[in-house]
Amino acid sequence: MGAPPAPVFAAIDIGASSGRVILGSVSEDGPRLTTVHRFPNGAQFLGGALRWDIDALFAEVVAGLRLAASAAAGSGLRIAGIGIDTWAVDYGLVDADGILWHLPFSYRDARTRTTVDVVHRTVPPEALYDRTGLQFLPFTTVYQLAAERSLDGVQALLIPDLLAYRLTGERRTEATNASTTGLLDARTGTWAEDLLDALGLPGDLFPPLVEPGAVIGQLLPEVALATGLPEETAVVAVGSHDTASAVAAVPATGPGFAYISSGTWSLVGVELDAPILTAASRAANFTNERGVDGTIRYLRNTGGLWLLQECLREWAVEGPVPDLPTLLSAAATLPAGGPMIDAESTDFLAPDGMPGRIRRAAGDLPTRESVVRCIMDSLADAYARTLRDAARLSGHTIDVIHVVGGGSQNALLCQLTADRTGLPVLAGPVEATALGNILVQARAAGLLEAGPGLGSIRRAAHAAADTVRYEPARNGALTTAG
Repeated sequence: MGAPPAPVFAAIDIGASSGRVILGSVSEDGPRLTTVHRFPNGAQFLGGALRWDIDALFAEVVAGLRLAASAAAGSGLRIAGIGIDTWAVDYGLVDADGILWHLPFSYRDARTRTTVDVVHRTVPPEALYDRTGLQFLPFTTVYQLAAERSLDGVQALLIPDLLAYRLTGERRTEATNASTTGLLDARTGTWAEDLLDALGLPGDLFPPLVEPGAVIGQLLPEVALATGLPEETAVVAVGSHDTASAVAAVPATGPGFAYISSGTWSLVGVELDAPILTAASRAANFTNERGVDGTIRYLRNTGGLWLLQECLREWAVEGPVPDLPTLLSAAATLPAGGPMIDAESTDFLAPDGMPGRIRRAAGDLPTRESVVRCIMDSLADAYARTLRDAARLSGHTIDVIHVVGGGSQNALLCQLTADRTGLPVLAGPVEATALGNILVQARAAGLLEAGPGLGSIRRAAHAAADTVRYEPARNGALTTAG
């Protein structure tokens, strides 16, 4: 008899604008990823609100797994696990019979405008921060739940947990994503039951917590039939908040690093062993989200490439527009010191009218390339400001910045970030989220060493990394002195 088929892992990686199903293998030569399916995603106005078409997303997941099963079988491989990561905070409400009450709302919907004050009248912001350690964002799950008409007889499944439920029939809440809800205790990593009670939320609103690496369940028979995968194929909890998976795959070789997970949003911060829950941290609007292996992602959610994506979308409607590399090259020729915006402002949260809003906020931006340069300068400035604050508040010395995700391909943004911070920038991997997803699965399957910490995952990520280095115009380090 021959050797059994070598294992590979499927990563379902869905962002706010697109999704992928990626196959990954891990060997002595390092991990290797192959994208087998790409599909668009985006919130849609449905039923008078901005929502996610979860049925269409699940159909794409099934189609992607079917392609993954075919690709693996064609190469004499077997899919040993499936991991799911998506954006955070959004959820679906599912009753005891598995019926979804309504299509999940998008965090960009305006329904929380009135509920923030409702929550804060019950639990003051400083008390919320002391328990949960989260920066204030008006779309955090706790404010969304306050907008629901009724929560009787339902459970809230965060988007990756909802997809896992549809694959397996098992309800769980993965811990890294749970930490973005505003209802998880930052110190203990368990649900803050007193907060749930104070806010009138059912104690069993969320399914039980699981940590990355735990098996959620096996495929339902109908899913196995639709995908061509064996029923015993395991769905494994990973860092289901996509940023948690991306940060796990940062190819750092030492402790003195910061990260920027750059995509639709930019998640900018450092990795710590314990949360920082001080008044100064709250005033700086920093968040303490859980990472893989109980690490703390101490970061601030800043503006991201959403600003650029929305401009490109609207310009394309107006008529022919140069491709993005051409626009970025033209923007790079413009002089430094031009107009900027506050990339973190909620004024830029909603879709539509983005170029006009940027021009009104920044002033004189006569051309499209000047708008692009304004966005790039503003993002780099926000990154530098955030990392100075992170170093000051955490006592963490930063000597290198890792940019991962789609923004790592943006040479202008990476160079401006190096120049603004005075630190070298290492850009890549682009598919850090999928890589982290797959490496957590591989470690759970025994293909990487278990503990301590993220050592084996980071070593594998470094072996796979094809990074580009950007040197700053000046050299320095971000330290406790800022």
